[in-house]
Amino acid sequence: MVQHEGVFADSKTLVDCVPVADPAEIDERFGQRDFDLERFVRNHFLLPEDPITGTDPSTVSMEWYIDELWEYLIRDPVETREGETILELPHRSVIPGGRFREIYYWDSYFAAEGLAVTGRLDLIEELAANFASLIERFGFVPNGGRVYYTSRSNPPLYHRLLDLLAHRRGPEAVLEYLPALEREYEFWMDGVGIKAGDSHRRTVGFKGGVLNRYWDDDPSPRVESYREDRELAAFADREPERLYRDVRAACESGWDFSSRWFAGEGIESIRTTELVPVDLNAFLYGMEYSLAGWHEHTGDGARAEKYRKRAIARRGLVDRYCWDDEAGFYFDHVWTERERSDAWTLAAAVPLFTGMASQTQADGVARTLEERFLRPGGLVTTLTESGEQWDTPNGWAPLQWMAVVGLAGYGHEELATEIGGRWLDLNRSVFEETGQMLEKYDVTGGTGEGLGGEYPLQYGFGWTNGVALALPNLFY
Repeated sequence: MVQHEGVFADSKTLVDCVPVADPAEIDERFGQRDFDLERFVRNHFLLPEDPITGTDPSTVSMEWYIDELWEYLIRDPVETREGETILELPHRSVIPGGRFREIYYWDSYFAAEGLAVTGRLDLIEELAANFASLIERFGFVPNGGRVYYTSRSNPPLYHRLLDLLAHRRGPEAVLEYLPALEREYEFWMDGVGIKAGDSHRRTVGFKGGVLNRYWDDDPSPRVESYREDRELAAFADREPERLYRDVRAACESGWDFSSRWFAGEGIESIRTTELVPVDLNAFLYGMEYSLAGWHEHTGDGARAEKYRKRAIARRGLVDRYCWDDEAGFYFDHVWTERERSDAWTLAAAVPLFTGMASQTQADGVARTLEERFLRPGGLVTTLTESGEQWDTPNGWAPLQWMAVVGLAGYGHEELATEIGGRWLDLNRSVFEETGQMLEKYDVTGGTGEGLGGEYPLQYGFGWTNGVALALPNLFY
């Protein structure tokens, strides 16, 4: 009822509240419903708060502000109280900020790149241990640290977090997490033996092996966006369960939301589960090679070879179904229609980030990024302006980072430096104007503040801060 009535502008507010009395007692009082709904909620729950504020940019540098901001984004170990949705965590974590008051999976990796620059390796170790704990409990790393996120994951970057730690501490520092990483891999590969043309959870069968897609095991409205999903289902002329699952699968991708997932012009045409995303399969290629390398280090040559063969097979399938030789670019594959998507997206940079592309493919992607995606403030996310936040005119820190690292790794240092420099200049100019670090930015001009989405622009912001610190370190 609270969600239907729109008591809070942001649906996530209610599900992040903490009850101040026994939940059964609150439920009994609620059943007597002769009261003002908003006052009832405020009397019986502690509402979440965002303690992060901006600063006076005339008195401090952007780098100083980011370093001070970690104090507000680092969270102590979590113990869940009765009636609370937050997940227990045995170690400290880093949150993005704003409405995102809990740990998030792929956000944590990009924040960690910045933490490494500032020497906070102990915190990166705690993030790795938290992820291992979550995998032990759920079999995977949930999208975020709330109960309502435990039916889906996020772009699988645990192996990159471990790579980062191993680079700084040595391989021995991460070997204890190898069983957790293998278990996460098994989660993504559930259904590995399916035949061509079939699908099972996150796997899709092809002749010669399987590729992966995004999915969610719960085909119901998102708890944290209940009103929005119900309103969408009332508007869309399609089966609600399929709609909800495609919406949730887009949330697993991290790209929530983008025209990338649409069959038509609007979100009512979303079809995430019908796509084999090039970025997801590049991440899993990276995971397979990481597993092969760590097993080689431990002396288990047979397991190392198994993962190496899996990676080689995946690369061959991605080349066949996602690479367009004429365009010189990667595209998602619409497996239900046996054709490539026509959406040009920055996901094509991820095969360079994970080393899956050939030199020729990397050269083609580099040309396209420079000619079609590069804007005054960095790389735009897609070439479509839809009103969704993962589309034009927005740029996002994780995508800039992966593109810059990927391009530099294939010898395109000049373009990588140009992209990184434009992005950092945009971060700095917006900070000097507002005293804030943003979740997303308009890279095409204007104020630079990101646009669109189903919630207001957020400040903080974990992955923006991490990338802002890591990019200069990458080159200098």
